[in-house]
Amino acid sequence: MAIKDNLRALRDQPLIGPIARKLMGEPEPLVTVVRLTGVIGGQSTPLSPSLTLASCAADLEAAFTNSQAKAVAIAINSPGGSPVQSALITKRVRALAKEHEKPVFTFVEDVGASGGYMLALAGDEIYADENSVVGSIGVVSAGFGFKKLIDKVGVERRIYTAGTSKAMLDPFQEENPKDVAHLKKLQEEVHESFKQMVRDHRGDKLSAPEDELFNGAFWTGATAKTLGLVDGLGDMRAVMQEKFGDKAKLKLVHVSGGLFRRNKNAAEVAAPSAATTAPHAPAMISGADAANLVETGLAALENRAFWSRFGL
Repeated sequence: MAIKDNLRALRDQPLIGPIARKLMGEPEPLVTVVRLTGVIGGQSTPLSPSLTLASCAADLEAAFTNSQAKAVAIAINSPGGSPVQSALITKRVRALAKEHEKPVFTFVEDVGASGGYMLALAGDEIYADENSVVGSIGVVSAGFGFKKLIDKVGVERRIYTAGTSKAMLDPFQEENPKDVAHLKKLQEEVHESFKQMVRDHRGDKLSAPEDELFNGAFWTGATAKTLGLVDGLGDMRAVMQEKFGDKAKLKLVHVSGGLFRRNKNAAEVAAPSAATTAPHAPAMISGADAANLVETGLAALENRAFWSRFGL
């Protein structure tokens, strides 16, 4: 009894406290942390890795299966992207939370907009910085029309299809109102699915009319709190210590491999083939390699455009 009393007296000491708590069978509260960063879906490049379920599934699994973890915290920094990958990641987090009976806290960093906000909905509680960008609950499709350009340079577009709608929204043809109407119908279906997910996860916490919340606008974290889109303002460390005590430890989980391992295929695509870079021979880039470099560059520009919409 005296030993336990002595250990109890030492448990809060800075140096000996952790050892005393372990001897008493009271380990420091552990919160596993997963980072979800980047444009969701799309083409992954070495410098602009995309976020998909495949890229983060192992990290999520490891975070939830840690038997010592009291909770899982997810840091989110994403301007959105694929609605499918956003939903897949969110559903996987909720399934793991239910399976392992662990609470989930999500934290929006610079931006949690569109699909990034959908990821935040995976949390039992959502937090943001007062200056975070939050919201953008809508659907957008963007592209270019090149019909006048190819007419100007004298290029003739030839396209052959089986199926009257197979060439729908072809950027080298005149815009067809029926094609646009079809696209808008698809957008409305995806938008409704997104809205229902927000209703299901936020429920009575929402404090503004739906036509205000679901019109695609985005707000600061401070305003998002007044609208009921987030539960509170604060950083991960402070909130977790408030929830689990000052001795709570945050452990970053990252088992999916580093940047170059995750994007090994993308890196191989972007690099010139070995056959064209033999020793003592001038470096040559094949037509396929050049096309891949262009495609990689365009993908990087597209990712950049996602971030720039929110001033980042």
